Amino acid sequence: MSQKIDGAIAAAAQVRSLAASNRVAPAGEGKARAVEAADSVRLTGEATQLQAMQRELSTAPAIDPARVQAVREALENGSYRINADAIASRMLDMDQQLGG
Repeated sequence: MSQKIDGAIAAAAQVRSLAASNRVAPAGEGKARAVEAADSVRLTGEATQLQAMQRELSTAPAIDPARVQAVREALENGSYRINADAIASRMLDMDQQLGG
């Protein structure tokens, strides 16, 4: 059996040397260097809006009791109507949005 030598060994050695030079210092050692190496994150306006919306939605109830009661009453008294065309249209729209 033979193997081709293509420099992968040298590349692996470089990766190991980079990993060793970027090691995490033990607690108490090199605090100034650790602060300099910290990354910063800046959110775009859109990301900030999404976070606000997520917070708002997480506090909102998942079920609207008034809507449930209205549908329940419509079903009981026979006034609930199903619009098959509207349902089909929305299903096709969703399929298009999903790349179908």
